[in-house]
Parts: sequence; C-alpha cells; structure tokens
Amino acid sequence: MTEHADVGLKTYWVTWGILLGLTLVMVGLDQAPMSRQLFVVLMLAAMLVKATLIAGTFMHLRVERVAFVLMVVVGLFVNSLILFGLIVPDAFRILEMNQVTP
Repeated sequence: MTEHADVGLKTYWVTWGILLGLTLVMVGLDQAPMSRQLFVVLMLAAMLVKATLIAGTFMHLRVERVAFVLMVVVGLFVNSLILFGLIVPDAFRILEMNQVTP
C-alpha cells in the first residue's frame, strides 16, 4: 500500500471548478461554427482532460504506484476496445439500412 498524500477539500473544489469550466467550454463549442472534424477533436481532447482529472483526483490515482495506474488505464482501454467491437457491427447495419431507398 502506498502512502497517500492528504488531499484537502480545496483540491476537490479546484477540480470541480476546472471540470465545470471545461463543461461550459464544451457546451460553447457545440454552438460555435466550426468543421465537424475540429469539433470532434476538441471534444475528445476535453473529455480526455476531464477523465484524467477525475481519475487523478477522485480515484486518487495521482498518489498510486505507476503499476497500479497502468493496470487501471490498460483495463479501461481493453474494455473500451471490446465495447467498440460490439457496437460497430450494429452501427454498420443501421448505416446500411438508412442507405437503402425504397
């Protein structure tokens, strides 16, 4: 077990404020006139930053051993790949159904 640094209430409030700010930026980006590709890239970047903040602060991964952090990150990545693989066939089927003209 690693020694955990004391995470004060201020850390949680600062993290909450950053997450709220990023959420407001994401809502603003949704209304901004920009290309679809740029929108997707910016949203993915913001979501990655938010996920990292949440994992680091609320899951206390900032103070864990690197091996444990890698185990969590790799596990989430593998789980994401499995879910993606299960969803893609349905997405292609729906896309094909929408392209058929009666």
